[in-house]
Amino acid sequence: MAQRTKYIVVMGSIMSGLGKGILSSSIARLLRKRGYRVLPIKFDGYLNVDCGTMNPFRHGEVFVLDDGSEVDMDFGTYERFLNQSVTGRSSITGGKLFKRVIEKERRGEFLGRDVQIVPHLTDEIKAWVRGVADEEKADIVLIEVGGTVGDLENGYFLEAMRQLGHELGQDLLFIQLTFVPSLGKGELKTKPTQHANRLIQSMGIRPEIIICRGDEPLTKDAKEKISLYCSVAIENVFDDPMVPTVYQLPEMLEKQNLYEVVANRLQLRKESVEQSEWDKLVGRIAKPSGPELKVAMVGKYTSVGDAYVSIKEALVHAGAACNCRVGADMVDSAEIEEKGVRALEKYDAIIVPGGFGKRGTEGKIRAIQYCREKGVPFLGLCLGMQMMVAEYARNVCGLKGANSTEFDKGTEHPVVDILPEQMSIIEKGATMRLGAYPCLLREKTKAHELYGQAEISERHRHRYEVNPSYVQRLGDGGLVISGVSPKNNIVEMCEWKDGFGIGTQAHPELKSRLEAPAPLFVGLVKAALKEKKG
Repeated sequence: MAQRTKYIVVMGSIMSGLGKGILSSSIARLLRKRGYRVLPIKFDGYLNVDCGTMNPFRHGEVFVLDDGSEVDMDFGTYERFLNQSVTGRSSITGGKLFKRVIEKERRGEFLGRDVQIVPHLTDEIKAWVRGVADEEKADIVLIEVGGTVGDLENGYFLEAMRQLGHELGQDLLFIQLTFVPSLGKGELKTKPTQHANRLIQSMGIRPEIIICRGDEPLTKDAKEKISLYCSVAIENVFDDPMVPTVYQLPEMLEKQNLYEVVANRLQLRKESVEQSEWDKLVGRIAKPSGPELKVAMVGKYTSVGDAYVSIKEALVHAGAACNCRVGADMVDSAEIEEKGVRALEKYDAIIVPGGFGKRGTEGKIRAIQYCREKGVPFLGLCLGMQMMVAEYARNVCGLKGANSTEFDKGTEHPVVDILPEQMSIIEKGATMRLGAYPCLLREKTKAHELYGQAEISERHRHRYEVNPSYVQRLGDGGLVISGVSPKNNIVEMCEWKDGFGIGTQAHPELKSRLEAPAPLFVGLVKAALKEKKG
């Protein structure tokens, strides 16, 4: 008889920004180590259908899945920790839920009933969660509730989880993530956690595990207070410590016996697990044997670290693969326009990432020209590749003023233009070229050498492409077109003949994992190491 699906619900209390996504992913990692098929699900309370139309300054990076879904950046953490791809069905938003319920009401599916939050919306949530679990044949479903307990935006979702807990009994476990502030020198204050726990219990939910973030390690006295006033066993109160790299958190929680507590509660396997490739790579992140590299990310969303989180993580993965530490700094491309490229001279490699809008694009072009002329290893992602093409067209092929029609509709040389299928689109949400697309790599190119195969698949998020009318002229000028789409010959990758300079229309950072680093990032790091050694 097959084991029933188990469910774990992770809720955040007191304040936002505690790292529910990293905690949820770490728990998922511990479960996966024991051979369980883990399905992550994330609820976000915003009324957007997805986060594709959100500004990175407000929401951070938009993460794109293989199926083209634009989702919260926590999904990147899930995929990186689990080393598996998830689908858009794992992303539940307030916008999606209300849209579905209203569409059902318009079709008359509620038989004349007055449609309400309870039971209609909560039933929709429960059916969605259980339906995805069945589709994915999940052993364990790990549900992260976005926002903070007490927010209006997630109250109805928590009510659905309460109902689901009532229906499933011992097959569902609630975990509370909290913050324990400190007044210094070990004076930890547990009162906020006590109040937050009472709020959760007033909703009919009883967390059985409490995990505590804080500026200082959790003391025995603090644990005892939380245990007493929140009615949980003291061995169920855990420290969520500060770690040099987030990839160490599963091990930190393992050492505190978190898995054993979860396994006892949900009746899971408890066999010991030997050290894995993951553990070896985490050790390399913490204490690499190679030198440290400094990489500049020349972009426009420099004031928000989360805007390029997948690129930063891809560099961590490549560093672990090469046994070196890779430090990444943000460099505002608008400042390069104003002050020149001198700020780039201290870096071993440069990345120009994706983005939207004209601001800073000329600075990106100047940074790319600097890399090409000085032999600095370069990687261009999406818009970064488009600007790489514009720079080459201007400064090598002699096409004065070459540009993208996104930024200059009247340019004499539109070397980058809008995709034909995008021209008639008026709506913005989920209308770009989204998701995983195949790419054919040309033999004897750097890209082919790095991937080690002729056909690859990477994720996309763009509306513009290299203009097919200019491909021949660019090639005649020496730009190597190293990858194309098999369907319509769209340029997917290009590279310089000399040195290391590769541009890709895709976002390979989105599929990079610690156990499967993105080949282009590994190539960039290897090239930078080679240059550094001289």
